[in-house]
Formats: sequence, C-alpha cells, structure tokens
Amino acid sequence: MNRVRGRGRRFDNEPKLNLKKVFATIVAIIVIIMVIVSIINLFNKDEKIDSEMIIPKSYFTIFESGKYGVIDETGKIIVNSIYDEMIIIPDHEKPLFICTYDVDVITGEYKTKVLNEKSQEILTKYNNVMPLENSRNNEVWYEDNILKFEKNGKYGLIDFSGKEILPAEYSNIYSLSGIQKSIVIEKDGLKGIVNSALGDIVVPCEYTEIVSLEKTTADNGYIVTTDGRVGIVSGTGKEIIPCNYQEIMSVTGNGMYVVKDDLGLKIIDKSLNIIKDGGFDSVEEINGEYITYSLGGKQGVLNGLGGELIPAQYEELKYAYEGYYIAKNNGLYGIVKIDNTVALDYKYTSISFIKEANFFTAENSNYTTDIISRNLEVKLSNVIISELNMDLLYMRVRENGKYTYYNFNFEEKKNTEILKNKTLFLVSKDGKYGYVNKNGDLVVNYIYDDAKEQNKFGYCAVKQDGKWGVLGKNGAVILKPSVDLDNHLYVDFISSWYLFDDINLDLYVK
Repeated sequence: MNRVRGRGRRFDNEPKLNLKKVFATIVAIIVIIMVIVSIINLFNKDEKIDSEMIIPKSYFTIFESGKYGVIDETGKIIVNSIYDEMIIIPDHEKPLFICTYDVDVITGEYKTKVLNEKSQEILTKYNNVMPLENSRNNEVWYEDNILKFEKNGKYGLIDFSGKEILPAEYSNIYSLSGIQKSIVIEKDGLKGIVNSALGDIVVPCEYTEIVSLEKTTADNGYIVTTDGRVGIVSGTGKEIIPCNYQEIMSVTGNGMYVVKDDLGLKIIDKSLNIIKDGGFDSVEEINGEYITYSLGGKQGVLNGLGGELIPAQYEELKYAYEGYYIAKNNGLYGIVKIDNTVALDYKYTSISFIKEANFFTAENSNYTTDIISRNLEVKLSNVIISELNMDLLYMRVRENGKYTYYNFNFEEKKNTEILKNKTLFLVSKDGKYGYVNKNGDLVVNYIYDDAKEQNKFGYCAVKQDGKWGVLGKNGAVILKPSVDLDNHLYVDFISSWYLFDDINLDLYVK
C-alpha cells in the first residue's frame, strides 16, 4: 500500500502541463505533415494529371535518318528506324505494323513482314501481307480488320488475328473506290463483292465491272455490267434492275433510278415504270420526291412524277433539308425554297449545310465565315472556323482576335466545359498564350506567341519567336520552341516528334 501511495505522491508533486505549449507543438507537427504532403504531391504531379486523362494506346510511323520506324503515344520507339519503305499501320490503336523490303523497282515485286508491339514477326504463314487502301475526297483510310495476302500469284483475305476469310484463289482484290467495307474480288476475269465487316461474298464473281450505285455508300446496291449492258444488284446480290441498259447513273433515292437505253435517258422506278422520259441531261441527286436535274448547263428540280418545281436556271443546286436548296446564281451562293423563292440572298462565295450540326456555314469574300441556323438566322458573323467536332458536338472559332467555343446550339462555352478529357486548357492574355488546369489555376504562364489545345495524347504545341515546341501533360517543356513549322497546314506533336508537312502521309519526324 505504501508503495502505491508513495508513487502517487511523486506524480502529484510534478509541475502541471502547459496547455499552450502542447497546442503549439501539435500545430507545428500538423504544419510539418502538410509540408511533407505538399512535397509528395509536387513530385507526383505528373502521375496525378496522367490519372485524370484517358489516353488511348496508339502507334505512329516515324522517319529519321532516311529510315522508317514506329513509336507509341508516349514517343517511345517500338520499331527501330531501319526500313527503307514506309511502315504501314492499318489501325493506329492496334499493334500491327506492315514493313516492306526487298523492293524491285523494275518488276514491282516486294516482300513484307508484319510486326507486333515487341517487334516480333507475326502472321508468318502468309506472304506479302498488305492492307486494303481506300480514299474519298482526298481522305485516305485502310479497311478495318482485313488484310490481303498472296500465295502462288493469287490473293486471299485474312483478319488482323490471322484468321483466313478468303483463300488465295483470286487474281485481284481491292477496295471499291470511296466505299467502306466493300471489297472487289476478281476471278476468271469476273468481279464480285465481299462485305469486309461480315467476311461474306455478297455479290458473286459474275460481272465484268462493279461500281457503287451511290458515291459514298453501298447501302442501295451496286451498278453491275455483263455482256456490255448494265443493271443494279442489291448489297446482297439480288437483282434490282436487269442488265438491259447502256448506262446507269450513280444516283438513286426513293426507289428511283436514272438509266440510259437506246432511246436516251430516263428516270424509272423499281418496277421499270418511266417517271420522266428525256428532257434532262443528267440527274445530280434524288432526295425523297425531289429530283435535282441538269439541262443545258443549268440545274433545276423535278417532283416524283417528273413535273417541274424549280426551272433549270441555276449554276448549282444542292439539297439542304425539307425543300431548301443551296443555289448558285451569277457566281454567288444563296438559299432558295422549293417554290423557287429566295430565302437567303446571293452574297456568299460558297455555302454548305452541316447535317450533323444542323446549320449552314457560308463563306464571305474576305475568307471569313458566317454560321447560319436552320431557320436562316446568322448566329455568328465573320468568324474563322478552326474546328468542327462532330463527336463532342462543338465548334471552335476565331473571332475578334481570340478563340471561342460554342456548342451546336450556339451557346458559348469554356474550353474546360467542352474538352472533358483534358488536363490543360489554352488561355490567352494580352496577345500571349498559356495554360490553366480544370480549376482555372494557371499552370503555364502567358509566354507563348501561339499555342494549340492539348491533343488527345496530352501534348501541347507552343510557339515562341517563330519556332514551335511541345509541352507535356503537366505543362513541363518536352521540346523547347526550336522547330520551324510555318509551311505545315497542321501542327501536332507526339512527344518531341512532329507531324510531317504532308498530313496525308500520317508520318511523324524530328
């Protein structure tokens, strides 16, 4: 008992706690912790920004020291630059790289090998594997998930995994010009069609020639030739119009077709009934019951019975929507209605209706653009359109010396509202450019003479003293402004690699 009491007396005799000192100590500890956390956050700044941005795995052809190679979206070398011929990447998001070698420029013969992201050769059981290239209006692409290969002088088809779609028994295989997913096959001098999306032969090899009925789609079938006469088959090979005609024009709509027989041009329906017999030189387009035709170098509109709605008095007529036409008269463009009344005066050098956005873009003589709503109100005047994004439904325009974003309802938006997947956002002040983060905090000071919005791989192209460079996802300098890109139509970077001046080549250089 005494021992316990004695110990108690000893504590009772010690000085009491100084609460102010305790509180000050706790505050000091908290401050130290906050400093440590801040330092950690500073070092992890790149990782935080990276985690906020979804970056697709992608691959690009590069050219350096006279040779071709491949990089990924970080600028990392995937295939060393050792090839004399340009490496083809049919799909930028898939690690499949077609390398051509042993080219004989006299005979045109060559060999190919296909590499993956580890530079390992794949699809080795197939010879001379090549993609199927296609184009329309200067836009070039490769057919999705399909490749051509050669065996004993014949051609077949495989998909990207190496699965055989067609055996190598065709004398030629190529894309139908301008039409996606329609592959022409030739055998014994006759042609057919393979639907590359399905891998099926939809039109058998029975025709001497095949073209698409329309210029941008095969949905309404193909014009086919046999024994010197033409007809129409559907996308499944079913006969729509028999091969009895000298010519069929590449235009259709509402079950109507334009054919030429021994007596001249006619507009007919699926039952071969004649809607209009002669009285026109050609048909430009068919939209519902409206038929745009040409006669004597001028254009007008007929109805579905062949009656005249708009006389052939215009240099051009292009259907927009619901009886409204873009018309060219005396070298200038306006808009007329189906009753031939003027809805918008002829004062523009060109007009286009952007169907996906539901508005018109009208070019002025001073190279600026007016943006006009569907009900023909000028919503934006004398702007320069730098981007129309149909996926995110916005436009970026330059007006009054600065860039502004609008949605397709013509509501002005901040770039932080529009560009959801970005970490840095372009801002300007006193004629200089910098970048802020999503919270509006200044990350890159206003020091650049020109700059681009962050691309989908996280890189920001910046210009200073006439030269271009690039910033990373956190605003750090990857390449100091040192590259002259004044002759480039489009400036873009993947790390320190920049897009070649011929954008159709889809090639990055240093």
